[in-house]
Amino acid sequence: MATMQLDIVTPERKVYSEQVDMVIARAAEGEIGILPRHAPFISPLQVSAVKIKKDGEEFLVAVSGGFLEVHDNQVTLLAETAETPGEIDIDRAKAAKERAEQRLQEQKRDDIDFKRAQLSLQRAMVRMQVGGRNGE
Repeated sequence: MATMQLDIVTPERKVYSEQVDMVIARAAEGEIGILPRHAPFISPLQVSAVKIKKDGEEFLVAVSGGFLEVHDNQVTLLAETAETPGEIDIDRAKAAKERAEQRLQEQKRDDIDFKRAQLSLQRAMVRMQVGGRNGE
């Protein structure tokens, strides 16, 4: 079966680098599935769980923003943050989710940044999904 190179990198480090069968990510326009020999493509990434398929198994990585580029049978995710299941502290993610939900309920206060609270909630939920599925 044909494969393609997948690299997931953040400003701090390389999170993942292997040959894979398929990548499913949430781009700006919605979810996109990428198979080997995909046409060149570039798009902003949304906060989401990136699904990696390799040798009949699935693996998730939590990403927060960045860009997705497909070129010459190589997929590169330049993410603001990225975490594998083993790196995620579920208790910390749950606490972040609760804080974000509380901030969203207190939207009457002027000092609460509603958009930032929404993004925090999204990140926490994705981290819980990835950490809970593969990390427990």
